[in-house]
Amino acid sequence: MKRKPIYQILYVQVLAAIAAGVLLGHFAPQAAVALKPLGDLFIKLVRMIIGPVIFCTVVTGIAGMQDMKKVGRVGGKALLYFEAASTFALAIGLLAAHVLAPGAGFNVDPSTLDARAVSGYAAQAAHGEGIIGFIAHVIPETFLGALVQGDILPVLLIAMLFGTALALMGAPAAPVTQLVETLSKAFFRIVRMVTSLAPIGAFGAMAFTIGRYGIVSLVPMLKLIGAFYLTAFLFVAVGLGIVARLCGFSLWRFLAYIRDELLIVLGTSTSEAALPQLMDKLERLGCPRGVVGLVVPTGYSFNLDGTNIYMTLAVLFLAQATNTHLSFAQEITLLLVTMLTSKGSTGVTGAGFITLAASLSVVPTVPVSAMVLILGIDRFMSECRALTNIVGNGVAAIVVSAWEGGLDRKKLETALGGGKQEEGGSRSAVVRTTAALDRKLLSTNELMW
Repeated sequence: MKRKPIYQILYVQVLAAIAAGVLLGHFAPQAAVALKPLGDLFIKLVRMIIGPVIFCTVVTGIAGMQDMKKVGRVGGKALLYFEAASTFALAIGLLAAHVLAPGAGFNVDPSTLDARAVSGYAAQAAHGEGIIGFIAHVIPETFLGALVQGDILPVLLIAMLFGTALALMGAPAAPVTQLVETLSKAFFRIVRMVTSLAPIGAFGAMAFTIGRYGIVSLVPMLKLIGAFYLTAFLFVAVGLGIVARLCGFSLWRFLAYIRDELLIVLGTSTSEAALPQLMDKLERLGCPRGVVGLVVPTGYSFNLDGTNIYMTLAVLFLAQATNTHLSFAQEITLLLVTMLTSKGSTGVTGAGFITLAASLSVVPTVPVSAMVLILGIDRFMSECRALTNIVGNGVAAIVVSAWEGGLDRKKLETALGGGKQEEGGSRSAVVRTTAALDRKLLSTNELMW
């Protein structure tokens, strides 16, 4: 198979575009800020296709499962994994804040802070309607309304209902299932067309970010930024690395496999920009379509590891910067509150800042006005949040697929390992070992369910 010239490889193009955006933003900030529409339009193109992709993927996946108990089992396992991973991420954020103490020594007087700059975020957080409002938001006004609005959870709900109905109908529903399958292929073809524009979108978004906020604005807050990036890296490398190893695959090879998507997220600062591509790649990796369709879209609202780390770390940073003492009970309360406020927060830029405001409102000892301290650098931390979120959801889909015994190990080995012949013996041993792991997981399932 003839290899593409290096300049035609997507991740190389995106890397070059990000570098060009940084240079333009630094040396010609006014011109760079004017390029903001390039990033916005690319993200709009992606969001345009997210709803149909999720709908078709989930419908065909559930209709193909036939067994409704299996659908419920996959959903239950996904939520169980999400809660475990989210709690660990929140705890890591708290621990990192205590160990690294990024806010120590700032000695900021809260009375001198101007809260007007963050009043909009605080207002959006205050407008939340609790668990009832969250549930009401998930249920769309009409069936087509969910697809029109583009929110992930309402689309997921109607897709699950429609797919379940087709599965229960059996043979008479086969033509409809086939139609949705054909539509799915068409939508994924559109995804590939849109993805080819990723370098342009990444260039515009990165140029705007650097031009608007400037690299110099990072210097005073490098300690917090460094603490957050280090904590997120350790969470991915150690936490998710151990999970991946127990599941029988290499995290680093997986990251190399989704490098295009990671660079798109880096350039656009939103994990939604790579959602359709991630789902497509996970299927080609050996994950069943039904599992991918249920786990990944749900994870974008319930498994935001990067956002969880950011919230607990940021709250303690603000407390340290303003010399606000938080008792152990208050920190535990913060942990429990952030477990709730993080749900339903998508990978969109700025969502993490709004959920941070919601969390601060429950721990009133830390002034909301202190958020002004990190307003200027939040954009630079959103990339790390989004990258951690997308990696966490990719790993979650593989783990749940293996837990269900549906992960195609041969496809996994070929995609991540390259399928080299000289390593055939060792690969066979890996396949045998992971197959034994799957059997153990399945026996555990029988006990649990």
